[in-house]
Amino acid sequence: MSDRIAAFFAKAQPWQQEFAQLRTLLGELGLEEGFKWGWPCYMHEGANIVLMHGFKEYCALLLFKGALLDDADGLLVQQTENVQSARQIRFTSVAQIQQQSAAILRYVRAAIVAEKAGLTVQKKSTAEFDMPEEFASRLAEQPKLQAAFDALTPGRQRAYLLHFAQAKQSATRAARVERCIPRILEGKGMDD
Repeated sequence: MSDRIAAFFAKAQPWQQEFAQLRTLLGELGLEEGFKWGWPCYMHEGANIVLMHGFKEYCALLLFKGALLDDADGLLVQQTENVQSARQIRFTSVAQIQQQSAAILRYVRAAIVAEKAGLTVQKKSTAEFDMPEEFASRLAEQPKLQAAFDALTPGRQRAYLLHFAQAKQSATRAARVERCIPRILEGKGMDD
């Protein structure tokens, strides 16, 4: 066990008992335990299967390829409309985890099977995402900006498009575009 994993499970935090219960449950499946994005992550042969994470109102297991799974028990939640592949199973108590333990294990086993089979989620292409007018006009005005945006990875492109489109007012979208232009020209993503 890594020091980061040990520290995570040892520190006092919201959902500490729920995390311990989920860890025990996931331990039955023989997955590799790691630590990614600040949370315990469980892998099969190096491939991410499920991530444990917590929020203000609930803790959850995030199944990376959850969109591929049969949701017979109705437990899978799409975190936001923009999440294409991952699905959560949410919890608010240890009792709930214990009550749903058989279903949780079925979902995670199905995720392992999907990974072993090499199944992938068909994701929307970047071209299918909304291009806010405020950004489209800047791209048309600045060929260097267009070239820099085109050179970004598809994930970075989508992150910018989502960030711009989330603003409800045109002025806010335009301000976001202006703030991000230097990063785009440097070839950086939103979080680089």
